[in-house]
Amino acid sequence: MPSVAASAGSGKRPRGPRVVALGGGHGLYASLSALRSVTDALTAVVTVADDGGSSGRLRRELGVLPPGDLRMALAALCGDDEWGITWSEVVQHRFRSEGELHGHAVGNLLIVALWELLGDPVAGLDWVGRLLGAQGRVLPMASVPLDIVAEVELDGVISTVRGQVACALTPGRVQAVSLVPEDPPARPEAIEAVLEADWVVFGPGSWFTSVLPHLKVPELARALHETRARRLVTLNLAPQAGETDDFSPQQHLEVLRQHAPDLTVDVILADTGVVDDLDALEKAAAALGGRTVLADVAAADGSPRHDPRRLASVLDEIFLQKR
Repeated sequence: MPSVAASAGSGKRPRGPRVVALGGGHGLYASLSALRSVTDALTAVVTVADDGGSSGRLRRELGVLPPGDLRMALAALCGDDEWGITWSEVVQHRFRSEGELHGHAVGNLLIVALWELLGDPVAGLDWVGRLLGAQGRVLPMASVPLDIVAEVELDGVISTVRGQVACALTPGRVQAVSLVPEDPPARPEAIEAVLEADWVVFGPGSWFTSVLPHLKVPELARALHETRARRLVTLNLAPQAGETDDFSPQQHLEVLRQHAPDLTVDVILADTGVVDDLDALEKAAAALGGRTVLADVAAADGSPRHDPRRLASVLDEIFLQKR
């Protein structure tokens, strides 16, 4: 079956550049919500390490990839018409009961059902994308479920914890992450998308558990280094509790460099309101080979979330080299 992205481009030239967005969870949702209004040639490459909630239960019971972050990415790509809004709400809906279905998201069950019927995770996601009218394609970053292993420092003592939930909840500051298995098979479709992209976008999102894991899948990391695409990092609006407590914007970049010392980045996008030391941020950006773009991309209500329209406008200007 042709991909959603390929189908969208059939017979006409896609609007906008070919963009691959990396991440997971709410951060990737924010990025995709903005990017889908900037380009028709959009691919999300999503982390598959979640081991909590509905995703964790399905993963343990059925041995499947955790579907939750993939579901959220598909929901973000739904259109603003009645069809898109309705289906986005349906796949995000969670059952509330006293029984086994409590907490399960409808979209998670739909995705896993298609995986069982078709025997191919990518084909299943493409079919859900067609049903939702998704404006882009969603791919898992690896073919097998992954576990995140984190080194956590607390009061000068380094300990090791395993699992995404444990990484987020264990007291202390995460120092570094790795994956189990260490050399998981990357999805060929994800590698192809990265190599053919015009832009690759990292973040926003949980830095250690959603963004950096992509650079720990060797085949995918190699593609991210070798691609001719320009690379953009969208920085978070607030520290992630349990992961990046008290991190400055520049510390996010320093950690990125520690995990991928040979990776170069072209643009670092940060919200004006979260940068206290512009010189330090620009120095950290320059160490990655990039320049800093400051813009008002946060929601107007003061909450630590990106406004899709503001973010889309700035990304569009960057892609068009107007910023």
